[in-house]
Amino acid sequence: MTEYTEEWVTARARDAYEHGRASFDVRPERAALLVIDMQDEFVRPGWSPYWVTAATRMAPGLHQLVEDCRAAAVPVIWTIFDDTHLGLDRPRALSHLPHADTDWRRPGQAEVWAPMERRPDEALIRKPSYGAFYDTPLDTMLRNLGRDTVIVTGTLTNYCCGTTARQAYERGYRVVFGADVTATDDESRQEPELAVLREGFALVLTAKEITDRLKAAEPAPEGGGRVGAA
Repeated sequence: MTEYTEEWVTARARDAYEHGRASFDVRPERAALLVIDMQDEFVRPGWSPYWVTAATRMAPGLHQLVEDCRAAAVPVIWTIFDDTHLGLDRPRALSHLPHADTDWRRPGQAEVWAPMERRPDEALIRKPSYGAFYDTPLDTMLRNLGRDTVIVTGTLTNYCCGTTARQAYERGYRVVFGADVTATDDESRQEPELAVLREGFALVLTAKEITDRLKAAEPAPEGGGRVGAA
């Protein structure tokens, strides 16, 4: 019989944080790609005090994953962190937090950074807070598409992407999280966030691993394959 010593439970947790892998498949007919907040103020070099330099560097890899998902008939859904409904739908505490300590304001409506090449036939959600499910139609859209797996990419890893991953998990979705197609403003924070997601919320994979799994998936049975989230 195993003795659950302090050393045993600590080693088990450490292994899950560093190496754990969720056991579900990544199937194109069940998945949707979420591209979180790859917008000018975060990705366009030097344009705002909120520039996430790591997001600019990883953008080409994410662009390729977008193309791979399109080729696999995986829907691509984009989000924008924007000023919606005169700010009345935004959590009130947001304005009091440290990252709101500049006078910079968007000169107009937020947009996806042009080099990401979002297509007009791909849905765009303008969200009022970090998580893409908070006060948005994302859950309804995914259910209408018959998708129960979300691939989370974009910026910031430990804010909007991580919050979206947790919200998806709580709604019964299988969550895939892009290890190298997410980015944050302090790169030392990337791996700690991935570790938490890896153990408790998501299957954490590189972009190449995601593409390889989508390509390797066997075709869905005749008349099947699309399911709603549990």
